[in-house]
Amino acid sequence: MAREKLEAAAEGEATPERSYREQLDFLNPIAQPLASRKLTRKLYKCIRKAAKHKQLRRGVKEVQKFINKGEKGITVLAGDTLPIDVYCHIPIMCEDRSLPYAYIPSKSDLGAAAGSKRPTCVIMIKPHEDYQETYDECLEEVSALPLPL
Repeated sequence: MAREKLEAAAEGEATPERSYREQLDFLNPIAQPLASRKLTRKLYKCIRKAAKHKQLRRGVKEVQKFINKGEKGITVLAGDTLPIDVYCHIPIMCEDRSLPYAYIPSKSDLGAAAGSKRPTCVIMIKPHEDYQETYDECLEEVSALPLPL
């Protein structure tokens, strides 16, 4: 019995992750503006650097609390979160406070980039001097994305 579980776990690790194009099939109708493949990779890189310096806010409740407190940063939302009601108010809060936000295709990849085994549907990246160049690059590209109507 235990051997079967180990083999199943090994097979699960060996299966290739879905590509960016395959992940687009699972997007919510509200996932706009969606980051391009290149921007998604830059955001993951910035999230990994921010996680090392403990400069992340992770989860709907925590991100919502710090947006209300006036904290600045880039908000990254997962486009494959269901039900939408869980986090559909976050983009409105960001727009009201002029915070940049973007959707990426996968919540499991978002959680992994933050250094967690659990998927997460929203992360806020706070600025920090140790990765300021990467942060500014992401901020510029996310701000340039067209907002939905």
